[in-house]
Amino acid sequence: MTSAFESRPAEPVADRPAETTLTGFARAARAAGLPVSPDRTQAFLRAVAAVGLGSRSAVYWAGRATLTAEPDHFPLYDRVFEAWFSGAWPRAVPARPSPRPLPAPPLTDTDGAGGGRHEEKDVEVVRARASDVDVLRHRDIAGLTPAERALLAELFARIRPVPPLRRAVRRTAWHRGELDARRTLREQLRRGGEPGRLRHRRPTQRPRRVVLVVDVSGSMSPYSDALLRLAHVWVRAAPRTTEAFTVGTRLTRVTRALRQRDAEAALRGAGEQVPDWSGGTRLGEVLQAFLDRWGQRGMARGAVVVVFSDGWERGDPALLAAQMARLRRLAHRVVWVNPHRGKAGYRPVQGGIAAALPFIDDFLAGHSMATFGELVEVVARA
Repeated sequence: MTSAFESRPAEPVADRPAETTLTGFARAARAAGLPVSPDRTQAFLRAVAAVGLGSRSAVYWAGRATLTAEPDHFPLYDRVFEAWFSGAWPRAVPARPSPRPLPAPPLTDTDGAGGGRHEEKDVEVVRARASDVDVLRHRDIAGLTPAERALLAELFARIRPVPPLRRAVRRTAWHRGELDARRTLREQLRRGGEPGRLRHRRPTQRPRRVVLVVDVSGSMSPYSDALLRLAHVWVRAAPRTTEAFTVGTRLTRVTRALRQRDAEAALRGAGEQVPDWSGGTRLGEVLQAFLDRWGQRGMARGAVVVVFSDGWERGDPALLAAQMARLRRLAHRVVWVNPHRGKAGYRPVQGGIAAALPFIDDFLAGHSMATFGELVEVVARA
């Protein structure tokens, strides 16, 4: 498809800060109705970095290749591109109906990033606006202010944990699959011995148990509250197949407290049960207590066990390694979530995490709401 931008001589984009200009343009395209996701924005920035900012035509084609999904979006993209880089705002014309987004909190204007004026009063202004809550998704929870932590409630409400599935022993009737000899024989008996249609069946699926083990020791105190809120969301989503424990110097089962509907009441109830907040860490001993009392009896057998801990261990790392080996033999999958995993320069050299690492199936970061979303997807696919 030939565009008017092809015939223009190569001219540099406006002299604005490069990253601000490009991300602002992506937000303006999304506000106008184009399906611009965060992934598409990152792809656009990488494409512009590859072709360079010296040519307006190169920036145009980099954006059209990454920020549009189908040919119907090209005319709207042309209007937004021309308006953003020339300073004149067009009337917003959506490309096609899109799903209604979730309610967002008050938004913050970022008009300064786009620059641009409108002279006619009847022209609707297209503005790039960014939600404060969306920005918090990628922020380290340990560095948030109390006011910012209060906004996390909306992000936790967006998390929808899906329990992993396992094959059940029972079979259900189906139009194909393995032969159901019993139903086929009964059908023939009803017909007086005359041959009839063969009956089939297939295996059914049931939710697999998920066990959450949250470290509430002193080194994990900046993240303990958020992790318990995540555990509350998980327990509320699947109360029959989700169990939650806290570990520090001792093991505490908090599943019943987290089944309450109200998050604040659930956290208060869990806090009243946990006697070792911000204390030491004896992961090997408390994991042994969990396996002896709960895991060996069947709670961890065939389950997805998620351990939230930074791996600091005051006890013997050899004991932790032995208990992790036991857990690995019982569980279907072992996931370890470390808040420091996603930070630059981190290396798993602590005694506890080094001892547990050989028995871990998935080693994930857990310092932001975005990493919590990735964790939910990993567990759902287990």
